[in-house]
Amino acid sequence: MIHILVVDDHRLVGEGTKNMLESEQDFQVELVTSGTEAEQMMEQRTYDVYLLDWRMPDMSGTELSKRILQKQPNAKIVIYTGYDVAPFFNYLIESGITGFVSKTATSEQLITAIRCALRDEAVIPVHLLRQLQLCEVKARMVENEEHVALSQLEQEILFEVANGLSNKDIAKKHYISQRSVERHLSRIFTKLHVSSRVEAVEKAKQLGFIPELHMLLTPSSDR
Repeated sequence: MIHILVVDDHRLVGEGTKNMLESEQDFQVELVTSGTEAEQMMEQRTYDVYLLDWRMPDMSGTELSKRILQKQPNAKIVIYTGYDVAPFFNYLIESGITGFVSKTATSEQLITAIRCALRDEAVIPVHLLRQLQLCEVKARMVENEEHVALSQLEQEILFEVANGLSNKDIAKKHYISQRSVERHLSRIFTKLHVSSRVEAVEKAKQLGFIPELHMLLTPSSDR
């Protein structure tokens, strides 16, 4: 029997996912609606595959992945999301994630992704694969032909700034000091030739480092 833990803060979405997976006779699926609940479940047992929502109120799928891997280093973790993960691909992979599945995927695609993860095969949608650069994401600033390169951590910090997180929140999320966050932001400002958080987010969106903000805030985009 293959044991799967689904973590999704939208219970109805999670129930639908659970039902799809349980159509397979060898899948046994449990559902929780927060990262905290997932950690509590892991105190009782481990799972063969973890299917995680990426954006949840108490912690992100990325942060939960790190915590899972601390307890279960060989865990198979698949991010299940409606968001565009392309700008954060390297950062997510470095977090130990096995692959990604869109919430618009069919039941067959979802089940295939789970079985691929179990075989230690990377799970990457073709449309995402076509966008990837497996080193630093680079962009060209049209106005002066200057190239800009941001590290995965810098991209993640920009994403969090775009979502309204404070320096304190960002520091807590990455287990670093607020001073370190300030230094990262200062480097980002220098690279993008901006002087404020708002300008940095706007410039980053223009250059494709982060998705357009409406993609992050529209409730239906993650269902």
